[in-house]
Amino acid sequence: MNSSLRSFRKGTLSTAVAVAGMSVMGLSTAAQAETLNIVSWGGAYSMSQHEAYDKPWMEKTGDEIVNIDRSGNALAGLRAQSQAGNVTWDLVDMLPADAMIACAEGLIEPLDHDELLADAPDGTPPSEDFVDGALGECFVASIVYSNIVAFNTEMFPEDNQPSSIEDVFDLENYPGKRTLMRKPINNLEWALVADGVAPEDVYDVLETEEGIQRAFAKLDTIKDEVIWWEEGAQPPQLLADEEVAFGSAYNGRIFNAMVTEDQPFEIIWDAQVFELDGWVVPTGKLDKVKDYLYFATDTQRLADQAKYISYGPARKSSAEFVSTHAETGIEMEPHMPTYGPNFATAIPKDDEFWADYNDELTQRFDAWLAQ
Repeated sequence: MNSSLRSFRKGTLSTAVAVAGMSVMGLSTAAQAETLNIVSWGGAYSMSQHEAYDKPWMEKTGDEIVNIDRSGNALAGLRAQSQAGNVTWDLVDMLPADAMIACAEGLIEPLDHDELLADAPDGTPPSEDFVDGALGECFVASIVYSNIVAFNTEMFPEDNQPSSIEDVFDLENYPGKRTLMRKPINNLEWALVADGVAPEDVYDVLETEEGIQRAFAKLDTIKDEVIWWEEGAQPPQLLADEEVAFGSAYNGRIFNAMVTEDQPFEIIWDAQVFELDGWVVPTGKLDKVKDYLYFATDTQRLADQAKYISYGPARKSSAEFVSTHAETGIEMEPHMPTYGPNFATAIPKDDEFWADYNDELTQRFDAWLAQ
């Protein structure tokens, strides 16, 4: 981005040009409207993005945004499109570990964060305003979210409600089916914690062959009672239908079911695996999407998203603008992964570990499932 365009975005647009009818961003008019193909996760999360980013952007610019629910297989999708020489996705919501791989493979654009993104309202540059780990070579986070296990409260007596990750592995005291994501990520971490490993030691243990075998051995104890899910909408539905008693899920999915659908769910925050999620730009698409990216990652937009879903903004400056749920008016803070009591035993997902070991551990996980 050249310096004149940068200053233009910072609010130095002349009155004459503003009166001429340009958008606030000064980058699109009705005659220049684009169609942006944006890939995300679907469900309550995509809804929160649509309300906080897409609607105001389309009103501002006249652009059309096509939402594609493919983030669960975004890395494979980018590889396939790149190999075919036909990249149709313009912006992709992706996990940091996958972003590291995609960046190394040249599938996505390197990003100059202080050049491409908006400063905080007080002028703090993006590199100082985003939370630690939120800005990667080819990645910019938008939210902090958590992988948790929830349960249906109506499937257990009032005096025997589960409260820890160990309870998820306790079939005797807490019977019933479980649903877990069909990936090694999170499941191996939880298995080790349930087997007595301290949350802060999980990845040190997983880097050893003994630790990997220990995790799979613990998973063996519940394997016959697990329904494996692959789409984020499945766990809340399985819980609601009482097909399972416990379900691993994204905390925002469970929040949405609890608050807007009045489902009798409760989150076990113990050993939550929290991580960042955000945007990557497919190679060759930066010019097309940089204006939207600038807008969608500014302080106000990230705060606005937290009105719709219980994911924390990835910008420090957004925190003071987060208050209540847009639909119900409840306070959002107690539902955030980073809320003090929820965060006590949290495990920060080690993206470098999973970037290094994901392929190997996925092969072992799939082989274990087939046994």
